[in-house]
Amino acid sequence: MPTRTRTALLLAVVLTSGGLTGCSSLSAVMGLGSCEGSEERVEQLRSLALLDAPPEGATEVRGYEGVEAECWEDSGDAAISADHMYVHPGTPAEVIRHYRTAAARDGWLPGPSRPAPPRVPIDLCFTRNVNGTPTILTVWSLTPGTFGASEGHPFPPELTTGSGFLVEAMADPAGEPIDCED
Repeated sequence: MPTRTRTALLLAVVLTSGGLTGCSSLSAVMGLGSCEGSEERVEQLRSLALLDAPPEGATEVRGYEGVEAECWEDSGDAAISADHMYVHPGTPAEVIRHYRTAAARDGWLPGPSRPAPPRVPIDLCFTRNVNGTPTILTVWSLTPGTFGASEGHPFPPELTTGSGFLVEAMADPAGEPIDCED
């Protein structure tokens, strides 16, 4: 599994199982389907407009340029994901405002409103069917704790300012429901 995807997986696990409120339970995201025949769905997620539509002034994190997308399996569980990492020179409130507006314009529905967990100033989740497949789109802060340092990946220096964030879309390969929860 590519390093970037393992990082995204670890991020999802940290936010979901670390006691933070987040999108869909981990079992709902990962417990269904396999990656066999998922290539078309992977490409559908890769091409989602919001993955390539950051707020003005945002730049890609060096070493993590472009959208990374794949279906991954771990211990018999599978999920399709596509993500893009950015650094933004503005405030988290500007990033939140940008994605709330852009997501609504693109037909995404907001998940339940909730305060961001401590030290994670950006924590958004939206839902939409993508070509008939229930899909979630999350936008969340990248911090040393959420980045995946336990996997031995160095924390990119440009993220030390606290202005990094990840935009990620996820779906179940079998098309099973996935949505944001409290």
